[in-house]
Amino acid sequence: MRTHTPPPETPIAMLSGGGMQALNTLAHICPPENILLDPPVRNQRELFEYTARYLQNRFDLPADRIATRLAERERMGTTGLGQGVAIPHARLNGLKTALALFIRTPHPIAFDAPDGKPVGEFLLLLVPEHANKEHLQLLADAAQLLCERSFRHAARLARTPVDIHRLMLEAQ
Repeated sequence: MRTHTPPPETPIAMLSGGGMQALNTLAHICPPENILLDPPVRNQRELFEYTARYLQNRFDLPADRIATRLAERERMGTTGLGQGVAIPHARLNGLKTALALFIRTPHPIAFDAPDGKPVGEFLLLLVPEHANKEHLQLLADAAQLLCERSFRHAARLARTPVDIHRLMLEAQ
């Protein structure tokens, strides 16, 4: 099985930082190739299956295990934040370093968010099984990014994955 590892110039230790450095790390683990615009999904199950297949094709990761872990985590409590955004996440045994996908669906889908609004933008995170500190830092960074009204608005209007990636790099 191929594993996802960061380039040598960006050590995983950067994940434990805060502020701009941490947000840039979030952008690093979510390059334009990991930004999916308008995938053909209509519900949570389809979202998890689609993204799991994408990760399998791109990184040779086990799609069935990814979809199952994401669904299990969601059953523990919603990862919807409100305002049309969510951070589905899971720990994955055998993963060497964290990775992220930004997904913007063509139509918002029900996600049991606290405000009752459907979700159209997702920042999906996968982390190694025992990466506790990194997992918490990435969740905090993702929440900070997605809770910025200006980022959400710009991401909804962005035309390409490169545009969204640029927004992630520019986030402060």
